[in-house]
Formats: sequence, C-alpha cells, structure tokens
Amino acid sequence: MLPVTGASVSTLGSFLGSQTVSATDTASAWLDELQFDLGEGPCWDALRLARPVLEPNLRGRRGPERWPAFGRAVQEREIASIFAFPLAVGSLRFGAVDLYSRSPLRFDEKQTQQASALASAVARRVLRQSLAELDVSDESALSPFSRRRVHQATGVVLAQLDVAAEDARMLLQSHAFATDRSVMAVADDVVEGRLTFTKDAGAIEVDSWRPSIARSIF
Repeated sequence: MLPVTGASVSTLGSFLGSQTVSATDTASAWLDELQFDLGEGPCWDALRLARPVLEPNLRGRRGPERWPAFGRAVQEREIASIFAFPLAVGSLRFGAVDLYSRSPLRFDEKQTQQASALASAVARRVLRQSLAELDVSDESALSPFSRRRVHQATGVVLAQLDVAAEDARMLLQSHAFATDRSVMAVADDVVEGRLTFTKDAGAIEVDSWRPSIARSIF
C-alpha cells in the first residue's frame, strides 16, 4: 500500500516495555534498537505527541537538528526518510509503527491517513497479543523479541529488596553492565534463582553460584 522500504512495530514505555514486536528487515530492527538505546527518535515523538511524525529528509540538516544523536547515527546508513505512527487504543498509548525509505520520500495526505489506519489496526492486535502472553506458560511460544523475563526479574528483585520497580530495573541493568552480560541473561538468572539480591548493612549485595561471579557489591 505504501512505497516504503521497510517497517517495524515496537512497544514503548513502562506499560508493555520497550521492545521490537516485528520487523521486515535488519535495518528496521536496527532503527528500533537505536531509538531504544538513545531514548530519542520518531517513534518516541509519535508516542509522546499521539500523532504521526514525518521526516522526508533524514539525511539533511533537519535530521540531526530534530534528533541530535539519532540523526547523526543514521547519516551513513541507506535511510533517507522515516515516518512513525503511534500505537494507541483509546487514550492508551504504548508503541509505534516505524516506516523507512532508502530514497527520499514524502507522504501525501492520503498515504498518511492509510498508514494511520494500519497503525490503528496493528495497535489492537499488539495489545491483544501482549495481554495473551501474560498467560503463556511455555516461554518458547513467545516472540523472539519478548522481554517478559526482564519484567519477571524486576518483580523478583522488587520483592527481595522492597524497592520501587524503577530501582529494581536499574539494579538489573547495573549488574548486567558490571558483569558484561545482557539484561536478558541476568534476568534469566534472577528468575531461575541463580542470582539473588540482598541487603547487608545498608549495601545491596548480589549472591550467585556462577563461578565467574562470586560476589559483587553495588
């Protein structure tokens, strides 16, 4: 329907977490991950503003001016135009659809309406799928992009230390950075009981049976 090169669907923010739900190619997936890491870009603006964000000339000055880090990062890529449409059901906003083109492209009013309608249909499907995954007992049935284990581990750390959910997530991220591992790998250890966070004399300690991590203190 639309003359674009690729597309991706992602959830954003605290409600469903930030992750790629689906991507048509590696460039689309890379654009999502870049925006997650930098915390800026068209998908974040579409979510915040609750309206389409259209950038037909990402290679020009406007790209870096609009999104300094994101705009610079894509300058050497074959990405000329990018468009983001919010995922929303009623007043609930939880993600975005990103579309990109290798050659300069400008959406007219009809194309913008078509993309908005597609995003609206996708939003309902993503919300239903995400809620259904809460009841899935077989982890192998989940999307390969699912970060369910991270959410589960956050709840475990929250209960272990009696801290806020945001603090629990920060502890997971800090431990992953300190041990040069992914947050997903650390989350697996927490959920499986191989990694435990405890308080000792006001300090937070991490106990692990892993031979490479005897004990570390944040």
